[in-house]
Amino acid sequence: MEWRKWYLDAVLVPCALLMMFCYHIYLWYKVRTEPFSTIVGINACARRSWVAIIMKDNEKRNILAIQTLRNTIMGATLMATTCILLCSGLAAVLSSTYSIKKPLNDAVYGAHGDFTMAIKYVTILTIFLSAFFTHSLSIRFIGQVNILINAPQEPYSDDFSGIGSFVTPEYVSDLLEKAFVLNTIGNRLFYMGLPLMLWIFGPVLVFLGSSLMVPVLYNLDFVFLLSNNEKGKVDCHGGSDDHCSP
Repeated sequence: MEWRKWYLDAVLVPCALLMMFCYHIYLWYKVRTEPFSTIVGINACARRSWVAIIMKDNEKRNILAIQTLRNTIMGATLMATTCILLCSGLAAVLSSTYSIKKPLNDAVYGAHGDFTMAIKYVTILTIFLSAFFTHSLSIRFIGQVNILINAPQEPYSDDFSGIGSFVTPEYVSDLLEKAFVLNTIGNRLFYMGLPLMLWIFGPVLVFLGSSLMVPVLYNLDFVFLLSNNEKGKVDCHGGSDDHCSP
């Protein structure tokens, strides 16, 4: 029937994307209002404390800081490389005449026209390229933190224009948080792109993949061990919980 060529794609794929989008809006809201109920909020608080301790006792902990940031850069580089490899693979499929570009109409539900297939590949490429871009920006900020975290804070003879007074733990922490926020966005775009890759074989698999992805991410993003009383006792700066949210 004619509706099979577009109806499932027009309904299931937007529903799958909306499901992922609504979940991350909810996650962002919880991070801003109850940071210690999420892994993102707890990690943000721990990173700020870590930067303050490293810069306070830099002479003894500078190697630890460099090794930790290097490992973070390696992780972001791996994700960026994976994204660009997937983009290259999709580009190779697009430029070839291989039959994978034309799935069997009787085996896969949804539209299979040239225009529809172009939309599928362009959407997937856009998501993975966006993930690559955010991971690249994350590496840039981590590289800046890698230098500034070892910058001296006391005035000295070669301190041009007193620049050392601007490199405070709060400033370095803000740069590090920007890096990790971009890294998180890149990871979430990558996770969103994985179910979309199944769109080549039909919209039903996209919807099922996103439906499975949301509960998995929920169990990974939220902390269920801390009670409400314990959440209120933890504080990074001796003030409100808002300081710890990214």
